[in-house]
Amino acid sequence: MTAVSPPAASVTTAAATRGHALRALVASVLGYAMDGFDLLMLGFMLPAISADLHLSGAQAGALVTWTLVGAVAGGIGFGVLSDRYGRVRVLTWTILLFAVFTGMCALARGYGDLLVYRTIAGIGLGGEFGIGMALVAEAWPARLRARASSYVGLGWQLGVLAAALLTPLLLPVIGWRGMFAIGLLPAVVSFVVRRRVEEPALFLAHAQRVAVAGKAERPRALRLLVADARTARASLGVTVLCSVQNFGYYGLMIWLPAYLSKSFGYSLTKSGLWTAATVAGMALGIWLFGVAADRFGRRPAFLFYQAGAVIMVFVYAQLSTPFALLIGGAAMGVFVNGMIGGYGALISELYPTAARATAQNVLFNIGRAVGGFGPLAVGALAARYSFAAALGMLASIYVLDIFATLFLIPERRGAALE
Repeated sequence: MTAVSPPAASVTTAAATRGHALRALVASVLGYAMDGFDLLMLGFMLPAISADLHLSGAQAGALVTWTLVGAVAGGIGFGVLSDRYGRVRVLTWTILLFAVFTGMCALARGYGDLLVYRTIAGIGLGGEFGIGMALVAEAWPARLRARASSYVGLGWQLGVLAAALLTPLLLPVIGWRGMFAIGLLPAVVSFVVRRRVEEPALFLAHAQRVAVAGKAERPRALRLLVADARTARASLGVTVLCSVQNFGYYGLMIWLPAYLSKSFGYSLTKSGLWTAATVAGMALGIWLFGVAADRFGRRPAFLFYQAGAVIMVFVYAQLSTPFALLIGGAAMGVFVNGMIGGYGALISELYPTAARATAQNVLFNIGRAVGGFGPLAVGALAARYSFAAALGMLASIYVLDIFATLFLIPERRGAALE
């Protein structure tokens, strides 16, 4: 029997759909990579900025703090705007705002205006994660949704890696002002995104329904996060997961070099290399999480990783030889940060199109705000007791994660997005 070729129109449509999905993914990965690059780049530049502008330690720290404050505010605000005006349009706004005010930092004359520029740049930075996750979830098929979302999560690791490699090379040559000037390059990305990436068909259909119903019938995105008891429980569960995720990540990554240096006498270079092994493990964990969540389900993947985080953080605190710390750090990284690969798909499947980006940004940024206390808690416990005791505390918080997943998070693998 002669095989029947598919109609040319259907082949063209399928190719266009794949092209749209890939462009949406690239735009989202680039947006989140900018976040990672910017925050690590700022950490490298703080000594040079402080010396040039005569900043105190508290003022230098405030530049980071207010960047994160802006990110939380921007994440919430831009999430709501994205559900109203579109994923691509608002993602373009966030990238452009971030780029312009990062570039403005190069012109700062003192602490006051630099702080303002950093805060506003943070507002743009904060919106990119959730909007990108919603865009990818709506553009990719259900069977690959978690895997595609995990690629967005990998964007942060790519940005961190780029900053770690490029900033030490460029900073001595072009100075901190030149590094901030490079921050204008994402403005080009925003132009390309606006021209090349299309709104997902799911969002366009939703916008059409809202237009027909009239503005009076437009659902309030924030209210939809607690629309009923089931949704409110899910929102509480996701908030716990995001809080533990950020608390563990920041608590671990801020203090890991100091732990290796103080406890084992590692040089700065050696501490950096061993920390890099942990980051490599995190990247592997994010990719593997996406694969596992699509194959076995969201809840099984989260529970496996959460149990792994409890075990590996506790085990890492007991290690003492260089090789064991190297391998143990990579294994710990797989579980501690690998879960970032699952939030995009999980949250997208729990909320309707009218609140999807809002849920992504609001719930994750609440977690980011809570996570800001991670370094403080680890530092306080390390000072009073030991780094091993502080790592034991970090291990225990993942037990809370397990209970939240078991009792608050429903399984929605493969669900059609509403």
